[in-house]
Amino acid sequence: MGDLSLHFSRREFACHCGCGFDAVSPELIEILEQARRYFASPIVINSGCRCAQHNNAVGGTPGSQHRLGTAADIVVANTPAAIVADYFEKTYPNQYGIGRYKTFTHIDVRKNSARWS
Repeated sequence: MGDLSLHFSRREFACHCGCGFDAVSPELIEILEQARRYFASPIVINSGCRCAQHNNAVGGTPGSQHRLGTAADIVVANTPAAIVADYFEKTYPNQYGIGRYKTFTHIDVRKNSARWS
């Protein structure tokens, strides 16, 4: 049991540099819980919160949603990243940021709709 929701803990979203930044959007957590229920599989958070220094180190854009605690790069167990991105695009056709990558899917809760690969 996680401390943010049934399946997610703050530790999973914490900046990988160890700075302690772990303020995650409740809206993002709810979207991830919905995805977990839909796929009936665990979700691994590859990258959640990022401080400015870590974001720069990993090549993130200066305005990255990760810097705001509103984004996650995820992998759903036993599910290709393209299928995960398809789910988010179908479920939220005019909302959020959805990035398609070969091995993971990016989801964020920005106020406008954005798509990229």
